[in-house]
Amino acid sequence: MTKGRVTESNGCGLRRRIQYDRDADESPSIAAAMALAQYFGDDVTATSTRLYDYIDPDALDSLFAETNRGAGRPTGTVEFEVDDAVVTIRPDRIDVCPTR
Repeated sequence: MTKGRVTESNGCGLRRRIQYDRDADESPSIAAAMALAQYFGDDVTATSTRLYDYIDPDALDSLFAETNRGAGRPTGTVEFEVDDAVVTIRPDRIDVCPTR
């Protein structure tokens, strides 16, 4: 389903963060779903945490889509909470950390 890579993972059980490196052809919404599933220790296809209950996936993808001139958007972040986690979306990666 995806080619992204989790570079650090001990999930919420140890209160550590997940850093999911997103491939250029992978949408931010898919990468966020993958990172959340990893954080909660779920299979992405069977998780009870649904991204669209917290943020509009199409809007999220639009924020990081190429501009009308075809240029990438190399900067910017979107941050939101899902249950006991803070999800931070960046152009190249997704971070999921426990709330403080």
